[in-house]
Amino acid sequence: MSVTVQILREAWADPDLPLPEYQTAGAAGADIVANLPPEIRSQGVTLAPMQRLVCPTGLRVAIPDGYEMQIRPRSGLATKHGITLPNTPGTIDSDYRGPLGVALINLGPEVYTIRHGDRVAQAVIAPVIRAAYRLVEALDATERGEGGFGSTGKR
Repeated sequence: MSVTVQILREAWADPDLPLPEYQTAGAAGADIVANLPPEIRSQGVTLAPMQRLVCPTGLRVAIPDGYEMQIRPRSGLATKHGITLPNTPGTIDSDYRGPLGVALINLGPEVYTIRHGDRVAQAVIAPVIRAAYRLVEALDATERGEGGFGSTGKR
């Protein structure tokens, strides 16, 4: 199945940077790059430990109705530097038309600099099933019951 996501570049965005793209034939996520405004491109943006920021991509998207764009961390950034997303996965709804930003957080012990053109996240397009919510008098019984966090054990 193929879905087309329409993309609009911001007027200030660097047109030489790639649109979201898959790095391998089997990749589930398309890499998204930092497209920094002209006034900060040369120095990049720094993330101190525990600091959060929204990294600009210079893009706006139109996702087809019935789908969402999930913004997920890149495993290399997360494992090597502690750079991840505080709201992973971030959801971009099909009716959102504002700037596409990537919320990042530095969970690592050192300052990290994001450079213009760095791959900062990945986008996964997924179908959305809308549910109906209905109030009931009781819920059906299950073997697990009310067992919550950690109730099924460690192994």
